[in-house]
Amino acid sequence: MKKFLLALLLCFVFTGSGFAGDFHVVAAIFPIYDWIHEISAGSGLKVTLLLDNGVDLHSYLPSVQDIVRISEADMFVYVGGESDNWVHDALKNTVNKNQITVNLLQVLGEAVKHDELVEGMEHKHHEHEEHEHEHEELDEHVWLSLRNAEKICRHIAEKLSRLDNEHSQLFSDNLAAYLEKLSALDNAYEAAINYSARKTLLFADRFPFRYLADDYALKYYAAFSGCSAETEASFHTVKFLAEKVDELHLPCVITIEGTHHKIAQTVIASTSAKKQNVLVLNSMQSTTLRDVLGGASYLAIMAANLDVLKEALN
Repeated sequence: MKKFLLALLLCFVFTGSGFAGDFHVVAAIFPIYDWIHEISAGSGLKVTLLLDNGVDLHSYLPSVQDIVRISEADMFVYVGGESDNWVHDALKNTVNKNQITVNLLQVLGEAVKHDELVEGMEHKHHEHEEHEHEHEELDEHVWLSLRNAEKICRHIAEKLSRLDNEHSQLFSDNLAAYLEKLSALDNAYEAAINYSARKTLLFADRFPFRYLADDYALKYYAAFSGCSAETEASFHTVKFLAEKVDELHLPCVITIEGTHHKIAQTVIASTSAKKQNVLVLNSMQSTTLRDVLGGASYLAIMAANLDVLKEALN
């Protein structure tokens, strides 16, 4: 009996669970977590959401516990942009030498875009402008394109099948069902935007929705780029945005979740009408497991974003 208990204990220590067949996947951000959860449903796969404290990707620093989770995981899926520079060091000392890693930017390859500066946007100039192109950040917000999500989910399903071949058919079936939902929502976006009265969005905030905007040929103006760390807009930027609202007769000013909308309110106060609505698009950068318990999912949030876009563009 003692030998059996010792063997069971060793199994627990070396596999991280009571059964050798259990697999553990760590997802860096909520959209990845939700995709894996959907694709692996019914397999018994354990999925951990790393960024679960409401801090977004750009501000996150891993704790010691986070590093341990990554090190022991059978699979780790992360975004792969500048905000994830810490990942390289974390993976150097991984305990699980058979670990599968998935970098979303590598999966998408040439589809990944550089962080974009558009007219009127706040811009911190580098000291050496001639080398500025060398410092261009990649736009990390790839999950905000339903079409990117399809490519990423296919890749994740393939890697999960390599990790847990016993459930490969289940992963394939779950993937097929999920891709149908992604495609249906993509079609809904296409139809709604094609028949909208306007094709321009105005953000008094960061703009992490470039992939979405490009998918449906939307034009945009914003206070800051998607990867910007700035939070204070200059008088010039506020004036430019307010004049654009007037020029284009826009009914609303948009922000992302989790902000105080101070810039949006200042822009509205600077317009002629001074009565535009403030709308919020959810970029899912600070979605937590508590939100999941409340019904949050990638598809639900993207569907809610479509409702916001319909209001903004009509």
